[in-house]
Amino acid sequence: MANSGSPLIVAFGEMLIDFVPDTAGVSLAESTGFLKAPGGAPANVACAITKLGGKSAFIGKVGDDEFGHMLINILKKNGVNAEGVCVDTHARTALAFVTLKKDGEREFMFYRNPSADMLLKDSELNMPLIKQAKIFHYGSISLISEPCRSAHMAAMKAAKDAGIMLSYDPNVRLPLWPSADAAREGIKSIWNQADFIKVSDDEVQFLTQGDAEKEDVVLSLWHDNLKLLVVTDGEKGCRYFTKKFKGKVTGFSVKAVDTTGAGDAFVGSFLVSMAKDMSIFEDETKLKEALSFANACGAICTTQKGAIPALPTQSAALELISKSKSK
Repeated sequence: MANSGSPLIVAFGEMLIDFVPDTAGVSLAESTGFLKAPGGAPANVACAITKLGGKSAFIGKVGDDEFGHMLINILKKNGVNAEGVCVDTHARTALAFVTLKKDGEREFMFYRNPSADMLLKDSELNMPLIKQAKIFHYGSISLISEPCRSAHMAAMKAAKDAGIMLSYDPNVRLPLWPSADAAREGIKSIWNQADFIKVSDDEVQFLTQGDAEKEDVVLSLWHDNLKLLVVTDGEKGCRYFTKKFKGKVTGFSVKAVDTTGAGDAFVGSFLVSMAKDMSIFEDETKLKEALSFANACGAICTTQKGAIPALPTQSAALELISKSKSK
């Protein structure tokens, strides 16, 4: 494989099937048909990385059912190392039914009672694989219930102890938590461990219960172990905060049909840049370039339904950037 020399990025968490209505703007009850789309934010990130020429592995658990085996095959087809994926013979692969509103925004209804991804045990973790990583990336859904929470904590600790960079995208999915307060508490319980955190403007508002446009509100999420905090503002682009500098990078205007996976395309893209060159945290010009590229990747992802099929290649992102510059 061409990307064998790239630094390894390991993504940890859930992989599931999103059922996306074949018509946008209708409720689940009114939908007549659904498209089967592989999803789960950490798995999307792993696929985004390889599609951009990076090297990734995914660690998680699926059910010993047709959907689970299909997901493992999708990882492999996308060039993602799936050695850390376990199969549960007793639990099903998680499913999510997604409602697409007219503007491409979405609502979720989950089937996970309990699903295989929630049942990953720390004894099942592929520790040698985790320790090969340059970056270890995760979300917060794996923190919701045991035994997966303990597996998450053990994987994170092993990575941290090995000097591996920790990347966190909380990916708030409120319906999966017992309550909004439980979500805030769970998401913040590991906040101070991460080297890099990406949150959306909506998530800033949810976590702080303040106005996400205000800088002091965003900076209430800063902690001293952080090297970089990025807030994504949808099509407007993103804002960045490091110990030494802060600023914003404008986004790209495209016709959005489905925002699913856009944040994952953004994160995957940025992690590829970060794995290649860690001086990005000290060099504002390099950082802005990487974030602009990530914005382009996120934008392209919204122009097609589903997350993994819509993930961009490097050439597609560069094309969007040069088209915008020539305007």
